[in-house]
This record gives sequence, structure tokens and C-alpha cells, in this order.
Amino acid sequence: MAFNYLNNIELEKALEIYKENLELLDQVIETEEIEVKDSFGRITAEAVYAKISSPHYNACAMDGIALYARSTFGATETTPVILKENTDFVRVDTGDPLPERFDAVVMIEDVIEIGSGAIKLLNAATPWQHVRQIGEDICANEMILPSNTEIRPAAIGALLAGGVLKVRVWKKPIVGLIPTGDEIVSPTGSPKEGEIIEFNSSIFSSMLKEWGAEPESYDIVPDKYERIVQAIRKASEECDVVVINAGSSAGREDFSARAIAEAGKVIIHGIAIRPGKPTILGVVNNKPVIGVPGYPVSGIIVMEKVVKRVLEFLMRIEYPSGVKAKATLSRKIMSSLKYREFVRMKVGDVGGRLIATPLNRGAGVVTSFVKADGILDIPMYTEGLEAGSEVELTLLKNEDEIRNTLVVIGSHDPLIDVVTDIMRRKYRGEYVASAHVGSLGGIMALKRNEAHIAGVHLLDEESGEYNTSYIKRYLGEGNTLKVKGVKRIQGLMVAQGNPKGIKGVEDICSIGRDGEPVRYVNRQKGSGTRILLDYLLRQKGLSTSDIYGYEREEFTHMSVAALVAAGSADVGMGIFSAAKAYGLDFVPVCEEEYDFVLPVQYAGNRVVEHFIEILGSEEFRRELEVLGGYVVEGAAL
Repeated sequence: MAFNYLNNIELEKALEIYKENLELLDQVIETEEIEVKDSFGRITAEAVYAKISSPHYNACAMDGIALYARSTFGATETTPVILKENTDFVRVDTGDPLPERFDAVVMIEDVIEIGSGAIKLLNAATPWQHVRQIGEDICANEMILPSNTEIRPAAIGALLAGGVLKVRVWKKPIVGLIPTGDEIVSPTGSPKEGEIIEFNSSIFSSMLKEWGAEPESYDIVPDKYERIVQAIRKASEECDVVVINAGSSAGREDFSARAIAEAGKVIIHGIAIRPGKPTILGVVNNKPVIGVPGYPVSGIIVMEKVVKRVLEFLMRIEYPSGVKAKATLSRKIMSSLKYREFVRMKVGDVGGRLIATPLNRGAGVVTSFVKADGILDIPMYTEGLEAGSEVELTLLKNEDEIRNTLVVIGSHDPLIDVVTDIMRRKYRGEYVASAHVGSLGGIMALKRNEAHIAGVHLLDEESGEYNTSYIKRYLGEGNTLKVKGVKRIQGLMVAQGNPKGIKGVEDICSIGRDGEPVRYVNRQKGSGTRILLDYLLRQKGLSTSDIYGYEREEFTHMSVAALVAAGSADVGMGIFSAAKAYGLDFVPVCEEEYDFVLPVQYAGNRVVEHFIEILGSEEFRRELEVLGGYVVEGAAL
């Protein structure tokens, strides 16, 4: 009787059918806790949060002198300021802790020595210039990595910088390799006539290690049906995946398909690829068992196109391709004529085109590499690149991953991290990329078609209504949808015990109980929190010039909380959940509405729909209850 392949299915369809069958299995890869220093290439089994801030102290960012910025105010070339060493300033090197009584560093190049321990300055310093402030890179309790994320070299640095020494990861899948054939022999320098050296297992082992799996090579099994069945059963009990090499075709002694069916079940036999058509996809003991053709080229193709994809499925990861891609630059990038620059970029597909947004370019910000989707190479002698220009990136992630990434730009809130983590657990192959540019920045990103969705909390001072008037003003009517997000408590975050006696907004303009000005840390221009502060100040007839530190800006609530918790600032406005995360006292100011806005053309986008679905889920509600300070609105359009 002639042999017939069971199937001849297109590759993607075959993998889809196979994965659907694997989803039904009662197979669970176990987790383990390992040292972060040994975690390269492993996959996180749960979200990982920073235990400490990085830097965990205010660090001098330049060689020079540390001083109190107020002591330099008014310095010009015609009216220089004279300062005395150890009284008005101390000398510091890069990385030194900023002395407690000072709030700025002046570069040594700007210091004029005049002898007897005195110096002259021709320019005034600004508070916190040339200082790496606490939490500049990572804030304690901030999520560094979500679940099901591959740990790359930069991520190891970020985890350690955040005080994380151990991480829970999925165990490496063990892949059993069973070579079969009477003519196959172990590697030798003098094979006999008719003997074929078995080297496929060595090739496959190396590929598996590169993909983060643990190969387990078994002894060669001769072309004896019962022996092959026994080998498959044994390997399926000891491994997470089994690969049978050779015997998958239609020859007289090609027993693999029959043996898999005897030990378990054949799902597909025959995939419409060449080389590699005889591939077998089966299940034994609830484990994937894959029959791979014996010819080396065929075997390598099937390992790359089939086995690798199965491992991605089991390991909850997609491997980066590192290919080149064209993208549109969302923001102008300034660069130096003297250097060739490599800028880390966040990339997302918005409206059918790749939008590239530069990440933090600071030399100490390791998390920018964790978040990067690509690298932009700016040649020497280039002054910069204009917003809207087309650039070529080297992608660090799979382009399909980038095209399945939801781009969220706007106001910062930790709830976006919560949604991101739930999405990574619930929807494989879908991602969230967020950038914190403030509510107005998010609306303008939507206007330029550079984001799918924006988080906003903008108060209309006349109506007392949140967000609606701003959406109409900048985006017009009928062009967008507003998704109800949450109500959250905004207030003043202060150290435990409230040592400055802060009771309301008016107190941040005052002198504290210790006779020193209250040190404020603000949010960036365009943020809803800053707009709220300005509104409250005007209500009370107060001026921003009365606030010491009004120009000191941070981009997230967690960054503000980190600086207050470290004693680098006395007070900052933010949300209750950030204050709770840092154990701060909290003076409530108001309850506000934090919503999401999206252009109508993205309402049917699959990833957008999943994002909105999670906002209204019970799981999301439970996690926000733990954070505190939220009332979930239900994610209604």
C-alpha cells in the first residue's frame, strides 16, 4: 500500500493548528528563582519591581564644586560672585554624593581660582544643575520588567541597579534530541563505508542553547520500530519537548510518524515547505514531539521555522531579528557634529507607518536600553534630525512585535504598568509601549498621528470638567473617543510626620518650621498635575515665583515621590498610589478624572480593544485596590 502524508499544510496554518492543540494540554513549565547575575536570556515569570532607587543618593554629575544655587544668583561677568571654600562650596568629583547642604554643582571649567581658597563665578547656577537626582534612572517600586519578558544584558544592569538580586523565571525548556538510523554513528575520525557521522544533534543543541533551551541528547536509536517507540516515551517523560531526527519521510524504515502515533498522537504530518516537507507535529504525554527530516539542511530549516516557533510559544517570547527598518521620527533630535551617535529608540506602528521616538539619552540611564526597540545611528557631522524625517533603524526586536505594540503617550500613571503586565500575561504577542510626556503632550501626539491612545487628566478651569474641552479644542469633534479610566486622588506628598507642616498648596510657598524655604519638586510643563497646581495657585492669589523649586521638573509621579522620600525635596504634588509606594504622608487636594483618548480609526484595533478590555476587568480593579487611591470607572467609551 502506498504511503501518504497525512497533511500538506502551509507553514503558518500548520503552526496555528499545532499551537491550538498545545493550548489544550495540561503542560506547565515550572518556575524557579535565580540570581540576577545569572539570568541572561531567561524569561520573567512575573513582573519585577525595583527595591531601591537608582541613583539611591543625589550624585554629582561633573567634576567641580558643590554649592547652594541661591548663593550664586546675580552672578555676571560684570558682577561676579566670590565664594569661600568649605564655607560656600566644597570640591567634588563625578559620582560623589552631593553634600547635604548644597543643591547644585558647577563644572570645574566654569570656576575661576583667585587664591586663598576663594573662587569667582561669572554665571549663576540653577538648583539641581549637574546633579543626578535620586531615582533619575529607576525609582523604588517601579516596574523594571513585566511578566514573560526576556532578560537582556541591559536589563540585568537595571535589575541590579534597582536592588533586585534574585528574579523568578520560567525554567529552561528541556528539549530531548533522538537521532535515529542504522547508518548513523557517533562522531569519529575514521567512519567505515556506509556509516554516516551523526552531527545533526550537535547543530541542533547549539541552536537550542542560543534560543534559551536546554538540549538533552540521547543515544542513537537504530531503525527498529519498538526501540523508537520506547525512546519517544522515555524522552517525553524526561523532557518538555522531543525532537526525533530522521525517519519522518516515506521510506521503508521511516518509522517516526507511526512511532509517535503509537506513543501518542500525530497532529500534522507534512508541511508545505521545501526543504522540510516530511515534518511531523505530534503530542506524547502532553509534550510536543516533532519529527525532523534527516538531511542537515532540511533539519536546520525545520528547527528554525518550526521548533524555534514552538519554543517561542512555550517560553512566552519572540526573538528579535535585528533587521533594518524605515521609520518616521516623532521628535527632533539634536546631535553633536563631533560624534557619531547611537540613539536608543522606542518604535511602534501607528496608522501603518513606524513611528520612532528617542528614549532618554543620558549615559547613566540603563533602562533606556531595556525599553529600546531599535538603534538610530546618527553619523558624525550631523547637526540633528527634524521631526517627521524618515530614518533607518536597526531593530532590536521582532518587527511583528513592534507592529503588535500599542503606543500610549501622555500623562504618567502606574496603572499603565499594571495594564502592560496583565496584557503580557493574557495576550501573547501583544505589547504596550508608553512614553510620559504629560497630558497635553499626549494630545499633541494624537494630533500628529504618533500614538494610538493618550492618558489625560486636564482640568477646565471654567467648567470644572476634565478632559472634554481640551479634546475638542485640539482634536476637534467626532475625531476621537474618550475611554473612561479612573478617578484618582491628587495631593501633596510629604515625608512621614509632615516635618514642614504642609496643610495645603499655600504652604509650599512658605518658610518651613526650620526657617528654610520649603523645597518643592514639580512635574514637567504640559502635565495635568502641573496645570492643576497652577490653577490652585491662581485661586489663592499665589505666584509660581514664590515656590523654591518650581522649575525643578520630573516626568513621573514615582520620580517625585522618590525625591521626597529621600529628603531631596520637602514636597511634591502627585497621586496617592505613588505616596503609598514610598511610605509618604499625603495631604489630599482633589479627586480628578484620568481618562484615555483614542482616534476613532483605532477603535477596532485588536491591541487597543484588549487594552480597553483590561481597563474594565476585575483583575485590573483588584490590582489598583492594592496600589490605593483609585476608583475604577469601568473603561466605558
